Amino acid sequence: MVDALGMDLAPIVDEQPDPLLFATVSGAHLYGFPSRDSDVDIRGAHLLPVERLIGLREPEETRSRMWERDGIEMDLVSHDLRKFVRLMLRRNGYVLEQLLSPLVVHTTDAHAELVSLAPTVLTSHHAHHYRGFAGTQRRLFDKNGELKALLYTFRALLTGIHLMRTGEVQPHLPTLLQEVKAPAYLPELIAAKADAEHGRAVIDTVSVGTDVDALHATLDEAQAETSLPAEQSATAALHDFVVRARTERAAAVPAQRDASPA
Repeated sequence: MVDALGMDLAPIVDEQPDPLLFATVSGAHLYGFPSRDSDVDIRGAHLLPVERLIGLREPEETRSRMWERDGIEMDLVSHDLRKFVRLMLRRNGYVLEQLLSPLVVHTTDAHAELVSLAPTVLTSHHAHHYRGFAGTQRRLFDKNGELKALLYTFRALLTGIHLMRTGEVQPHLPTLLQEVKAPAYLPELIAAKADAEHGRAVIDTVSVGTDVDALHATLDEAQAETSLPAEQSATAALHDFVVRARTERAAAVPAQRDASPA
């Protein structure tokens, strides 16, 4: 498949030892501020066979791999479906962004069903995820002065505010700038990031601190006023989904063996 990055990523899917339910592009490409040397972050969920989950050995629920392809660093992280769903239920905005990413490398009917269940996971407490992530990136910016960390800080806060106001997970920073009031200098920072993945931010740090604090206050206000529920309603449906997906895979394997030539 050739995705929006202009790369044929289908071989990556074919190389996986267990079937992928979905794979999408995350990171700076999803957030709308990739640089010329940004790595390609591929995230997804795979399906382990039943015997790997019920035996004595601990299952490898997360699979990660980094490599270079045509001079571009590739980073693949995939979770077994059960772990991915558990992360969804932990008010983890990061995995929801991966699930809902429009930069699709590989999809299935199971992916579509999981996407349809995503709204039932959302709660007012997802604001904590974005508040915490923004705080981590702000501390990183204070330490190294990198533009990347500063953009991640603003992106997280604006995504959280937009989610609390609309119930929509929107991680794309240029889009968010049209929806949420933000500092006027952000488009200039996005343009600067395109030239260097690890460049330093040339900006008044005092003004940045004031603006970040103001967005934290806006996120607090948006959370207090949100129509999102305090608790998710997805556990039963997601449990049934995981059981069904695993059962269907178990049933398909003998069928495939029976169909193999003697």
